[in-house]
Amino acid sequence: MSTKKHTQQLFSSQILVDALGDTLRKLAPQQQWKNPVMFVVYIGSLLTTGLWLWELFSGDHTQTGFMLAVTFWLWFTVLFANFAESVAEGRSKAQAASLRSAKRDIMAKKLDKPKYSTEYAKVASTTLRRGDLVLIEAGDFVPADGEVIEGAASVDESAITGESAPVIRESGGDFSSVTGGTRVLSDWLVVRVVANPGEAFLDRMIAMVESASRQKTPNEIALTILLVALTLIFLLTTVTLLPFSLYSVEIAKAGTPVSITVLVALLVCLIPTTIGGLLSAIGVAGIGRMMQKNVIATSGKAIEAAGDVDVLLLDKTGTITLGNRQASAFFPIGLTSERELADTAQLATLADETPEGRSIIILAKQKFDIRERNIHELGATFVAFSAQTRMSGVNIGDRQIRKGAVDAIRGFVEAQQAKFPEEATRIADVVARRGSTPLLVVDGGQVLGVIELKDTVKGGIKERFVELRNMGIKTIMITGDNRLTAAAIAAEAGVDDFLAEATPEAKLKLIREHQAEGRLVAMTGDGTNDAPALAQADVAVAMNSGTQAAKEAGNMVDLDSNPTKLIEIVETGKQMLMTRGALTTFSLANDLAKYFAIVPAAFASTYPQLGALNIMGLSSPANAILAAVIFNALIIVALIPLALKGVTYRPQNAATLLRNNLLVYGVGGVIVPFIGIKLIDLGLIALSF
Repeated sequence: MSTKKHTQQLFSSQILVDALGDTLRKLAPQQQWKNPVMFVVYIGSLLTTGLWLWELFSGDHTQTGFMLAVTFWLWFTVLFANFAESVAEGRSKAQAASLRSAKRDIMAKKLDKPKYSTEYAKVASTTLRRGDLVLIEAGDFVPADGEVIEGAASVDESAITGESAPVIRESGGDFSSVTGGTRVLSDWLVVRVVANPGEAFLDRMIAMVESASRQKTPNEIALTILLVALTLIFLLTTVTLLPFSLYSVEIAKAGTPVSITVLVALLVCLIPTTIGGLLSAIGVAGIGRMMQKNVIATSGKAIEAAGDVDVLLLDKTGTITLGNRQASAFFPIGLTSERELADTAQLATLADETPEGRSIIILAKQKFDIRERNIHELGATFVAFSAQTRMSGVNIGDRQIRKGAVDAIRGFVEAQQAKFPEEATRIADVVARRGSTPLLVVDGGQVLGVIELKDTVKGGIKERFVELRNMGIKTIMITGDNRLTAAAIAAEAGVDDFLAEATPEAKLKLIREHQAEGRLVAMTGDGTNDAPALAQADVAVAMNSGTQAAKEAGNMVDLDSNPTKLIEIVETGKQMLMTRGALTTFSLANDLAKYFAIVPAAFASTYPQLGALNIMGLSSPANAILAAVIFNALIIVALIPLALKGVTYRPQNAATLLRNNLLVYGVGGVIVPFIGIKLIDLGLIALSF
């Protein structure tokens, strides 16, 4: 099952059932202690349970019903905080199970020497060790993570990425990495194993998405410290209210002291239980949301750092430009006319269904009104593209028409005992210097001309960069193109800056310069030459299709190998921070309503004047306290979907975000409890409680 398919089942009934069991297991003190705020609620629940049992078996039973109700809702609060975290963890476990399904017991063809051979020993993949050599032929599954040292082949990586389109893996380049569990579709590869059993990429992914060892992020730690500080302040305040109440009753000679049950209820309602109960779920859900985007984050810190990024380094090809280059011009050679070149190029492309191939047919039709021909009516035989030949074309009778890369066509021409024209090399170099890709067309041994494939800026990318600029993020395009080509594309795309003729040293220097200015830098890469810069960047997204060095240097791996994912990663990180900020604002604002509900009720018998603070008109002190406790528990339940899904992301700067938080979640956090507590009080009256 692919990861993408599995994300549609993240809220299955099985996850919810499993979460119920985990909710009860988390009641162990060593588990509750991990969340200091909820640990206080846990201790309070135990205390009120003991007091209720004492009242039940030895008291006058005047407060038994009230104490039972308060105790029930305190335990309800603890359980649903556990449930929120269990659901988030259940989603990660389901994703890990999906990845485990990609693991197979594979028989490997083990070689003695690093070259292709039909003499090999069949061994179980679990016996392979780092440095072993294996042969993988068409139809075979890749037995272990490795680097291609000989050969080239198309590989189906859908078991890992969820994408059905095969990719080319070959030796000696940036696309030499293969992943265990994928399948070779054509040709063959000789691979050197780079990981021992249990250390493979798939094993590491499974470990990453299982949140049991998730580390808290710096912002989460800071927020936890704030919540603990608030909890201690309210705890000390609440503890001092008991002697104050006893003293007040003695002086006033009226009323009754506040009970410990009421004080526990007051403490639980005033401490930030809402955000305390949902904080862990928010962190785990952040990793889950990244996984839904087919991105593996090595830690929550990487996600949160993405939310604070203010410099974004993006590769040009495939990120800012389409990557699927489109035919833009025909350049004939010698006595060949442009129409003859276009006609022959179209013949060579009739069975080519790639975007580049279709663009050649369209260009020939637009320029010369050359209509498509039926390749079967021509009695033609299509020659498919091969990772070995790097050419495709068609055979019509004795004619051998091919189109392909310059080096591939040069080899084809020389194999025909023909001379390769210098004009073809010159035109191809001119096209290449413009940042375009030259394709040569040959008929037999005669080179007819060059097709220019030009990359174009993606539609809508300029608007995305405007959004990033509004968020305070500087965008920098990285390209190997010369400065003139880079400047033209940068201006068209709307990036803030660019780095042309980029070398590994230049990328590393650029990142360090921005970090020295106190900025957080994100970048993406797939090659070994990107590894130093990825290791230096604060958020480093390695492509799954890239080299092992790149994946080990990054703190995230994009299973789709889509460089534009970097923008989505930043958005997800910011959404995680926005969610935590919104729920914290809402939680703290809740205290105002709870104060007006509980404090007048707790001291009403001693100080009747406090009844003026009962602005909600609650029916009785007992109902006021119970209504506040019930609301405090139910609001956690109501906010679980928001914690798991995250607030709606909008590109905003910090000042706008703070203002909107205060207006929506701050004001809402004040108004909602007033309404909720009053409705619960009316419900208690209706039930004659």
